[in-house]
Amino acid sequence: MYHYIESGLKNIWLRNGYVEHDTPYGKGVSVEDVTGLHEAIALQLAKKPGKLTGPEIRFLRKEMEMSQTSLASFIGVSAQSLALWEKSKGRITVPAERLLRLIVKGHYNGNVTIRRAIEVLNSLDVEKHESKLVFQETDKKWKSAA
Repeated sequence: MYHYIESGLKNIWLRNGYVEHDTPYGKGVSVEDVTGLHEAIALQLAKKPGKLTGPEIRFLRKEMEMSQTSLASFIGVSAQSLALWEKSKGRITVPAERLLRLIVKGHYNGNVTIRRAIEVLNSLDVEKHESKLVFQETDKKWKSAA
């Protein structure tokens, strides 16, 4: 068995699905389907009993390709709170944890609404927001001019 610490989690072991090989630096390991493995890990974390740990929260967020700001906004907490949870310096609230688990399940099970919400939040993270908002009236309806 292979102890798969590359995920950032200490409790992941692989029974198969990897290949060991020699490199100039020693033994190397290649995982055959990293994407599928990470999806399986995320879905298992979403349904595991007990509280999620900081590294598990971080793993789930990164696997959904969300920033701390985006995920925090999605679940209704500050980015600072989320950062503390990921560093195991704060405790995730029960409602936030339930919502995170629901988001993960929806993300991987193809829930279009959840996936679209994630895309919108991620796009907001990369957009530059100007301090001046400009509007114009067209067809007797106000719209953003940007």
